[in-house]
Amino acid sequence: MDTVRKFAVKIRELPRGQTMTEYALILAAVAVVVFVGYQTLGTTIGLMLGTVDSNI
Repeated sequence: MDTVRKFAVKIRELPRGQTMTEYALILAAVAVVVFVGYQTLGTTIGLMLGTVDSNI
């Protein structure tokens, strides 16, 4: 009976680790999207400020 109880505890703990891994992957994907967006917008904003500066 003790072996069955240990097995049941292991089965209950598996989804937690899987869920945490999924959250980490989602967080990494969001971080990549934010970084790419920041790089793109940073370049665009820099060009716009340069244009405004040259017009003044």
